[in-house]
Amino acid sequence: MIRAMRNNGAILALAALLSTGLVAVTNTLTKDTIAEQERIQLLQVLNQVIPKGLHDNALAKQCTLVQDTRLGTDAPMPVYIATKEGKTTALAIEAIAPDGYNGAIKVLVGIDTNNTVLGVRVLKHAETPGLGDKIDLNVSDWILSLSDKSVESADDKRWAVYKDGGQFDQFTGATITPRAVVSAARNAAWYAMQNIDTITRQPLNCGDAS
Repeated sequence: MIRAMRNNGAILALAALLSTGLVAVTNTLTKDTIAEQERIQLLQVLNQVIPKGLHDNALAKQCTLVQDTRLGTDAPMPVYIATKEGKTTALAIEAIAPDGYNGAIKVLVGIDTNNTVLGVRVLKHAETPGLGDKIDLNVSDWILSLSDKSVESADDKRWAVYKDGGQFDQFTGATITPRAVVSAARNAAWYAMQNIDTITRQPLNCGDAS
């Protein structure tokens, strides 16, 4: 009986060791592929919020980290600097909408030097399918309504959903989600433009944080 228990224990230990090894090998083999896919996805999204005509630099590499609670988090957030012929033309800044219906929503906001939001994309969310997930461009085109809109102050009242007196539509039964995204986009855009000189003088250090 004891011998059988020992044998079973040895078999279980060996199985666990093999499983751990398999996971480690799989992770090693796929790590570069995953990183490359993430890089491609980032480039696609960056070029959606900052049109190619506004820059001639490699956006993903022209990146610095900023830290301010107006971005919805205490954590450092990436800002991608667009330049053309050496002159800054736009910024793409990541921010968090901490007050989504099902938790935090990560967004990327592109804004030019005239305080105009060029585009907004949702990078990560856990909103309810069929309701709050309409903030995702793969689900609906609602997010496009935030493009080509100016931000005139930190509390620009136009940057709100209809229900709150603003200019953006809300979803039936899911007002909290678009409200959170609109607010986060406005805050990020205003912060970026008010601090553009400081941001563009910072070291390019996003890689150091990875």
